[in-house]
This record gives sequence, C-alpha cells and structure tokens, in this order.
Amino acid sequence: QVQLVESGGGLVQAGGSLKLSCIASVFTFSSYAMGWFRQAPGKEREFVTAINWSGSSTYYADSVKGRFTISRDSAKKTVYLQMNSLKPEDTAVYYCAATSKGFDSRMRLRSAYDYWGQGTQVTVSS
Repeated sequence: QVQLVESGGGLVQAGGSLKLSCIASVFTFSSYAMGWFRQAPGKEREFVTAINWSGSSTYYADSVKGRFTISRDSAKKTVYLQMNSLKPEDTAVYYCAATSKGFDSRMRLRSAYDYWGQGTQVTVSS
C-alpha cells in the first residue's frame, strides 16, 4: 500500500505564504509522478500542479502560475507545494496525489492518480 501524509496547512492572511508537505510511504518514490489538487466548499476537486519522477517537468493551473511552486526530495520521499502571494480564492482543502502511470497532460485529471492523501486545510483571510 502507498500512503500519503500531508501537513503544513493553516490560516494565513492574503499576500502571505505557506509551504505544504506530502510524505509518501513507498520505497520507489522516484518512480512516481506527484500532484496537488484542491477542493473548496461546494466545488469540485481541481488540479493545482504536478511534477514528474525527476522533477524536470511540471504542470501548473493557470490560477496559480507564478505564485505556487511544486518540488520533490527523493531522499525524504516528500513532495512540497510552496504557496506565495496567497489570495482568499486559494482557500480549500489541498490534497496530495501519486501515480506510476507516467507523466503527460493527463496529470491534470483526477483519474490519472492512484493514491491520495487525507487533505490539509488552507484558509486565506482578506
């Protein structure tokens, strides 16, 4: 079983920053592409960003480009989401996801991922 454990969420004022972490309980972490999704109350879960096995390729939703950065550390089996210039519209539960299926434009779809974390709440006040 692959388990993903997320942390780093919290309450922050608009314009502030947060860094989320997701630790994967899988030995071959470098073989997995990783992604972040988010879900606001009453809304569907939406794609935020994804990163390939080596960290050389990434995708970002238009709404977070220039503000959010995804990265990974194979030694720590961890993927990060650095969030800067946060807006109230960023308020949501953020979910980490993993897949061994490859890395292409399908990474923007929820169906591409095999494993999901429990989610961590991010609240941005105005």
